[in-house]
Amino acid sequence: METEELKAWWRENQPIEEEEEKETSDVGGGLDSGEHSGEHSGGWRWRPATTAATTNSIEKLYQTIIITSFSLSLSLSLSLSLSLSLSLSLLVLQNIPHNSSNSNMGIAVAGADDLLSEKAAKMRESLQRSQTITDNVVTILGSFDHRLSALETAMRPTQIRTHSIRKAHENIDKTLKAAEVILAHFDQFRQAETKILKGPHEELENYLQAIAKLRSNIQFFGNIKGFKSSDGIINHANNLLAKAISKLEDEFKQLLSSYSKPVEPERLFDCLPNSMRPSSGSPGHEGDPNGKNYSNHHPDAHNNNGDAVVYTPPALIPPRILPLLHDLAQQMVDAGHRQQLLKIYRDARSNVLEESLQKLGVEKLNKDDVQKLQWEILEAKIGNWIHFMRIAVKLLFAGERKVCDEIFEGFDSLSEQCFAEVTTNSVSMLLSFGEAIAKSKRSPEKLFVLLDMYEIMQELHSEIETLFKGKACTEIREAAMGLTKRLAQTAQETFGDFEEAVEKDATKTAVTDGTVHPLTSYVINYVKFLFDYRSTLKQLFQEFEGADDSPQLASVTMRIMQALQTNLDGKSKQYKDPALTHLFLMNNIHYIVRSVRRSEAKDLLGDDWVQRHRRTVQQHANQYKRNAWAKILQCLSIQGLASSGGGSGAGGDGGAGSSSGASRAAVKERFKTFNVMFEEHHQKQSQWTVPDSELRESLRLAVAEVLLPAYRSFLKRFGSLVESGKTPQKYIKYTPEDLDRMLGEFFEGKSMNESKR
Repeated sequence: METEELKAWWRENQPIEEEEEKETSDVGGGLDSGEHSGEHSGGWRWRPATTAATTNSIEKLYQTIIITSFSLSLSLSLSLSLSLSLSLSLLVLQNIPHNSSNSNMGIAVAGADDLLSEKAAKMRESLQRSQTITDNVVTILGSFDHRLSALETAMRPTQIRTHSIRKAHENIDKTLKAAEVILAHFDQFRQAETKILKGPHEELENYLQAIAKLRSNIQFFGNIKGFKSSDGIINHANNLLAKAISKLEDEFKQLLSSYSKPVEPERLFDCLPNSMRPSSGSPGHEGDPNGKNYSNHHPDAHNNNGDAVVYTPPALIPPRILPLLHDLAQQMVDAGHRQQLLKIYRDARSNVLEESLQKLGVEKLNKDDVQKLQWEILEAKIGNWIHFMRIAVKLLFAGERKVCDEIFEGFDSLSEQCFAEVTTNSVSMLLSFGEAIAKSKRSPEKLFVLLDMYEIMQELHSEIETLFKGKACTEIREAAMGLTKRLAQTAQETFGDFEEAVEKDATKTAVTDGTVHPLTSYVINYVKFLFDYRSTLKQLFQEFEGADDSPQLASVTMRIMQALQTNLDGKSKQYKDPALTHLFLMNNIHYIVRSVRRSEAKDLLGDDWVQRHRRTVQQHANQYKRNAWAKILQCLSIQGLASSGGGSGAGGDGGAGSSSGASRAAVKERFKTFNVMFEEHHQKQSQWTVPDSELRESLRLAVAEVLLPAYRSFLKRFGSLVESGKTPQKYIKYTPEDLDRMLGEFFEGKSMNESKR
């Protein structure tokens, strides 16, 4: 059965060799004919179907050979198994012993021998058939080896040609794809050209996308080698790109200009902290008496609430416009138009920033302009300038920095350069006023406004360094720092001028009533204000002398106080009345001591200084009493009143009237002299002034304590001599109570008419 099947399979597959050879011949012939028949077919021609059929036949042949080899091997294995089984059976039969005594067993064995012989014959027949099949299989396998070798030899040229064909097909595909890419870029170029020719006004974003595509095409065609049309396309694209960038410049300029408007003062005020917003009007009005209220007159007023103070820079250009300006700037920078971009931005923004400051009230004044202004107007302008500096740095310049950073994001050097050129004129306008003040003629009253200006420059220093960063802003930073140092130097020199002016003040206007001299109150207020600027002075002293502020400020204060006392000693010598001299010095030194005790100066000058000057006040009070009341008290002494022994007529005025032997005439003269002197003192000293009520009462009490007991004693001892005579009221005009009441009118600073009444 198996042999017949193999033969049938052989007959079915036998034509395959011829067919394959034919197909192989066809494949070869097809290739050859294709190579030599260009005049008929127009060139090389590929037959993919023939090659595919040949390849499939080869694959089927390999599969058939594998299956047949497996079947033959299986049949051979079965035949060998049968032969082995038969041999074993024969061997068993031959070894069975024959026992004649058992006839039944013999019969059975004889029957078994016959059966085995029959089976052995069949097995021999099967073995012969198996041997035949084996021989046939060996013959077939041998023919397979021959056919496979021949087939492999025949297929090798076909495989080589097939590889070449596939390579050519891949090259064709690559060429087609490259052509498709080039055509796609041509389409993009035409689309971009159409959008660019329309201009950026309608759809700016699409216009920018078209420029980006145009640049991409220029780069693409520039990288293609061997494409003859590249140069022409690139030239045309570059010309188109130049036109596009030119339109972008116009669009950037138009867009930036249309949204660049001066900022109104009210809008800036709304960005300030609530505590710094003006209640009414604008601080920019000339001569505004409230202008100086916008500055931080007290240096700690701002610093103590620094955490709560919030400045919100205004949006100088709408946020929705900034991304568009950024995209336009990006395209211009990519096209190499940095300088044009810088010029457009500077021209548009610089003027707007200057106009914003002018609307606020900023003026560009020089040294001569400042010198011509009255002090009240100049002081108001300085206060306004301090306010303007804070608004300019914290709001306007901060807002401009934000605009620059967003428009020129990714171009730090360009951003810094644009910011520097836009703000240069505005910064110069602000700093020029400060320079004019610092360089103007020094005067004591300018010290505190100089300290105010120095303080605001110190306050804004860190923000100026942050906003005006980079090499492009170096000059602006140096200008701001230079002004700060000049203000500090001028303030330092004004200190020295003030000390010298106090000591050499030659004011001839004397205070006739001995009250506190205006110079004293001016200097004391000056010193008290110095302590309001203590933190500012600390920075100033450290900048120039590198020392701690406390010893420096104490030293300055002591020198000023000493200069004041020296000047007061000189002024006190203008009085002809020594009593008034000491009253004047008492009033002024008491005012100094009281002011120091009530201010921070006490901590610096110390208790010893205070106690020493309090003793000085007491010394001048004692000197006043001695000079003012010594003579009048002599009138109430008993010296010189003893009787000279001269008699007088009975009932005469000159008779002795007491056991002391005092002369009535002498007593009357004493009362008369006392009355005249006291009335003169009352008239004169009621015009004098002791402005401190406590000191005034203390001085009155001190006078009363020496005058009234002396008067009472004199009246008690010698009053009877006068009262027993004629018109005693002519001599005894005042009771002690009257004197006490009149002493209460002393040092009130009354006018002459009032004192006479």
